[in-house]
Order: sequence, then structure tokens, then C-alpha cells
Amino acid sequence: MLVPETMRVIDITEYGPPESMVIGTRPIPQVGPGEVLVAVAAAGVNRADVMQRCGNYPPPPGVSDILGLEVSGTIVSVGAEVNNWTIGQSVCALVAGGGYAEYCVVPAPQCLPIPSGIDLVDAAALPEAHFTIWTNVFDRGQLQAGELFMVHGGSSGIGTTVIPLARLRGARVFATAGSDDKCAACIQLGAELAINYREDDFVSRVKMATDGNGVDLILDMVGGSYVQRNLDILAADGRIVLIGLMGGTSSEINLARLMSRRLVITGSTLRSRSVTKKSEIALSLREHVWPYLSEKQIQPVIHARFSFDDAPEAHRVMEASTHIGKLLLIP
Repeated sequence: MLVPETMRVIDITEYGPPESMVIGTRPIPQVGPGEVLVAVAAAGVNRADVMQRCGNYPPPPGVSDILGLEVSGTIVSVGAEVNNWTIGQSVCALVAGGGYAEYCVVPAPQCLPIPSGIDLVDAAALPEAHFTIWTNVFDRGQLQAGELFMVHGGSSGIGTTVIPLARLRGARVFATAGSDDKCAACIQLGAELAINYREDDFVSRVKMATDGNGVDLILDMVGGSYVQRNLDILAADGRIVLIGLMGGTSSEINLARLMSRRLVITGSTLRSRSVTKKSEIALSLREHVWPYLSEKQIQPVIHARFSFDDAPEAHRVMEASTHIGKLLLIP
């Protein structure tokens, strides 16, 4: 398959506002032995991209400085050690960087097939959310059927993905979101309770809804002052998994409550994990989640698709948190 020598990318002229992103030109990246080169159909937009644009989330050593942590597209070149993917196959993939480009190098084990019935462009909405959810909710969080699960940011890309998936796997789901419309979207996706955190205290609402018993697992992308409030609504042996720090990096907590109720606080980041670990997650997704997508039991929620020229607007929408679901960039 003919590959040009250069490609269009989204470059950052300086750390700062969305307007610092401009169209640039770079050489096509070289494929390593265990990698594939993907002609990008679309890239997912994530809050981590906004953080990197602002200078607060540098890429790991050796990773492309181009924004973008997930892509979908067509394989146009394969490395010498790749034997399970071939040129011409359509894939979606998790990457540590480089997604905001016409071509992206991907470690082959981090590729996944496009589920039946999912549009190639829309498939770019799948990797980051599903990798994050599987490793944090079902692996670290150990969510079981019959348990009560709560997600903060229920209308986000993570939230709109995890609500129906948790329901399919037998859990009950509560969510918080920032408007009545967003709460309604969470209910439509399968949450039995959605709390507008701008108007209601989620601690009192959850205690009332559970007769004071609390929830078993909380997925939290806020941190900060939310940590103690989360502890206040955990059932005995409950768990909190932190995946973001939008509310701050520190919190004062009541350790006595943590000890007496045998509570667990854990967390993780995904970007810096090894290809081996990401490969394990990809295999779990292919076995346990991809069949739901192919059978249309769950579908990605796409809020909007933007051209590369409109990348600043995509970031403005992300920062304003006015979206429900995923944002995509199309080169």
C-alpha cells in the first residue's frame, strides 16, 4: 500500500489555549519490529490531551509528542515481528501518543478489530474508554454481578461507556453528572439513579437511596474533596478507584472509617503502562467486551466529530464539559 513521505498532524505552537494547536507537517513515523502503521480514520479526544496541550501531562520518554491516545483506521505497514495483523485490516488501537495525525505507529498488541456494525470512524471512540474501564472497574475494582457501582462524570466518554457495560455484567449503577440533561442521558444508558452534583449533595442522595448502606465500588475521576465524600458512601468492604484528579491531588480523609469498614482506595494511570500489560487488557476486552459491541448490546456514544481544522473547537468543548459521550477528530 502506497504511503507518502509526510503527513498532516496537529502541532502545538506553545503550551496554552486551544488556539495553540495548528496544522503541521511531519515525516511518516518509522515502524518498529513489533509495530504497525495505521492510516488514521479518526482519533479520540480525551481530557489527557487537554492536559498535555496545557503543559501538564508530558508524554512518557520515547513517546511521540503529538497528542492523541486512541485511533481507528487501516493498517498500511507491519513490522518484521508482527504475525497477527496484515496490511489492509481495519483496527482501533490504544496509543501512548501520536493519534492526532494522518498516520500513527501502534504497538501491534494494542490493536483490536473493529466490532461488527461499528463504523470505522466511530471505532476511534472505543479504545481509551474500554481499556480504562476494564483495568480499573473489572480488574482493580473487581466489580461483581449484584454489586452497586457508582461513577462520577456519568455523561463523559468513560461514564457513557461504563454505565451500560456494568449493567450488562449484572451490576446496579448510580451516576453523577453536571446537568439535568446529562443525568437523563445516564438514566437512558442504564443508571437507576443519576444525581446532578451542581444542585444536589450526592452523599445524602446515595445514603437515602441505599437506606444508609452505601455502594460497593466508585469510579472517581475527580479526586480532591471527593475522596472523603466517597468514603462516606461506601458499603463495608467497598472500593474507590481513582482515575483522574480534576478536583485536586490531595485530600484529608478519616482513616478510622477506612479501617473500621475495611475500605480500599486504589488508582492507576494507563498511558505509562507497558505494552505487555496493555496487551493483556486488549485480550480481555476482545474476549469479554467486544462480543457485546458486535451484538449491538452496547454502542459508543458520539457527541460530535470534528475535522483537524476544528481541533481547537473540539478542545473547547472538552474543557467546557458540555458534551455527552465522546469527541472525535477526523484527519
